[in-house]
Amino acid sequence: MSNAIRFSAARAIAIMIKELRQLARDRITFAMIVMIPFAQLMLFGYAINTDVRHVPAGLLDFAATSQSRTLVQDLEASQVVQFIRRFDDLKQAEAAITNGEVAAVLYLPADFERRLLTRELQLSTAPIGQWITDGSDPVLSGAVSGLRQMPLSDPRAVQGVDTSSAVFEIVNYFNPEKRSAVNIVPGLIAVILTMTMILFTSAAIVREREQGNMEFLITTPIRPIELMLGKIVPYILVGLLQMGIILTLGNRLFAVPLPVDLFSLLVITLLFILASLTLGLVISTQAQTQLQAMQMTIFILLPSILLSGFMFPFSAMPEPAQWISELLPATHYVRMIRAVVLREAHWSDLHFDVGYLLGFIAVGMTIATLRFKKRLD
Repeated sequence: MSNAIRFSAARAIAIMIKELRQLARDRITFAMIVMIPFAQLMLFGYAINTDVRHVPAGLLDFAATSQSRTLVQDLEASQVVQFIRRFDDLKQAEAAITNGEVAAVLYLPADFERRLLTRELQLSTAPIGQWITDGSDPVLSGAVSGLRQMPLSDPRAVQGVDTSSAVFEIVNYFNPEKRSAVNIVPGLIAVILTMTMILFTSAAIVREREQGNMEFLITTPIRPIELMLGKIVPYILVGLLQMGIILTLGNRLFAVPLPVDLFSLLVITLLFILASLTLGLVISTQAQTQLQAMQMTIFILLPSILLSGFMFPFSAMPEPAQWISELLPATHYVRMIRAVVLREAHWSDLHFDVGYLLGFIAVGMTIATLRFKKRLD
C-alpha cells in the first residue's frame, strides 16, 4: 500500500483539532450544544408533570349552605381543582367553559342537603350535584371525573345522619366520548406551524446572506421592512394550506369536528402564522448560517411542544414553567384553536390570547427591523 493512501493518525487528529476550534468559534452552535440538553433536562425533569393539580374550576352553588361550603373546601383541599370563579347561572358557566376560562364547573342544586340526606338514608340513588367538564381536554376532564365520589370532612352535618360521601354526576361537554384525537389534532397544527414557519423564514433570510444576494439588495432602494414582508407573505399561504390539510385529514381519519366559525379560525391562524414568521425573522438577524437557524428553531420548538399544553396539561406545570410557556406564541394558539374548533368559541371572546399575539408581532417586527437595518449598515 502506497504512502499516499496509508492511514495517518496525525492527519486525523489535525482534522479533529480543526473541527473543535471551529465549534469553539461558532458561538451559536456551541451554545446549542450546551443549552439543548440543559433545556430538555429542565423540561422533562421539572416542568413536565402528568399529575394534574389545580384544575381551574367554577362554582354554581344554588344551595349556599354551610354543608355546601364545607364540600367546596374539601374539594379544594384535594388539590385537584381550584375554584377561581363563582357563577350566578348556568349560561355564565357554559360561556366560561367555552372561552377556556375554566375547565370544569361544580353545580350544586338548591336541594343539595335534601339529596345528600335521602341518599344516605338509601331513599334515593340520585347524585347530589354535577360536575360539568370540558371534554375537549380528556386529561383534565379525567382528573375531575376522579372526584365523582368525594369523602366529606364533616360526616354529621345533616340532621345527625352519617353523610360520609358525596356522589356527583359527570357531564362532559364538547367531547363526550373523551377521545384523545379530538384534543391532539387541533394542537398539532400549532406544532407544525411553529416548526415550518420559523424555520422557513429564518432560513430564507440567512440563505440570501450565504449566497451573496444580500450585497445586491443593499444597493437597491428596498427597505428592511419591505424585504421582510416580501419574504414572509408567501409562507402565510403555506401555513394556511398546512392548517387545511391537518383539519381535513383529522376529520376524515379521526372524526375530529370541522370548525363552525371559519372566520374565527382564519383570524387566529393568521395571527399565529404572523407571530411565528416574526420570530423566524428575529432568528435570521442572529443566525449566520442555515445550520444555526435550524438549531435555534429546534431550541424554540422543544418548549413549544412540551409547555404549550399540546402534550401535557398546562395546569399541571409549576408556576415558573407556566410563566415561560405564556411567552410562547404556540401556547396561546393551542388555547385558541381548541376553543374555536372544539368549543365553537368566537375569536373576539379570546381577547387575552389575541392581544398577546398582536403585541408579540408588533414587538418582534420592530426588533427584527432594527437589527436587520443595523446589519445592512
